[in-house]
Amino acid sequence: MSESPVSILSDIACRLGEGPVYDPASRTFFWFDILEKKLLEKPFPVGETRVHALPVMASAMAVVDDKRQLLVTEKGLMLREAASGRLSTLVEVEADRPDMRSNDARVHPSGALWFGTMGKNAEHKAGSIYWFFKGEVRRLYPEISIPNAICFSPDGKMAHFADTARNLLFRVSCDPDTGLPTSEPRVFIDWRRKEGGLDGAVVDAEGVLWNARWGAGALDAWSPSGERLHTTDIPARQSSCPAFVGDRADRIAVTSAWDGLNDAARRADPEAGKTFLVDVDVKGRFEPRVRLA
Repeated sequence: MSESPVSILSDIACRLGEGPVYDPASRTFFWFDILEKKLLEKPFPVGETRVHALPVMASAMAVVDDKRQLLVTEKGLMLREAASGRLSTLVEVEADRPDMRSNDARVHPSGALWFGTMGKNAEHKAGSIYWFFKGEVRRLYPEISIPNAICFSPDGKMAHFADTARNLLFRVSCDPDTGLPTSEPRVFIDWRRKEGGLDGAVVDAEGVLWNARWGAGALDAWSPSGERLHTTDIPARQSSCPAFVGDRADRIAVTSAWDGLNDAARRADPEAGKTFLVDVDVKGRFEPRVRLA
């Protein structure tokens, strides 16, 4: 375990905190409580957190421009006006499936978006991973139970994704201009029969993959060759997803969740659902803006 200092960035306890992203233009950190249909935003590094109620479950956000954001939701992709919060549907995806919701997502350096869907009860192989670019949506990988760890190498030539239910994290070659796969996925990290589940991830400027480990209260750093470099303790067992934050993207925020914990488990895990700040030596990257056209 590493000794990187960890502090509480937000003490609002989310039932299922997910989808953290930092917008450097507005110096604002965003994240979601998926199951409670909430979007949270906080000026970074200091400022009061605002909580926005949503009409749908949403799990991730991509910045379009200074005025608009793209939300990944249980109905598909929706545009949000940053100033007013007004939502409009851009592309419906599985909108006729009330048993499904969105989960992990991230923007490829080309501006393409990869996003995942899953059953609301994590039904076996019910979900998929999709690609969106300039208005077009394609299903890349069907039969995913819990899509997670979607992230990309800095040059856009490599993508990663996980199925947390299988505890396997895959790597696949990509076209750097479109974000489309150009090979078959291969296992990058095999975490079967080990503690915790492979959850959200992000790749820094040096190619190191940072993965939140659900059920273990951990943030793992993996080298491009698949070596675990070090692990940081997160003060909530259900750590869910990291994001680079700050003017230099040199710190990491990590979301967490209290969903599924009974009263005794919550007493034993008092920080569950809160969002944390890790002061680790990292050369992070800002998320690219998604390209609509």
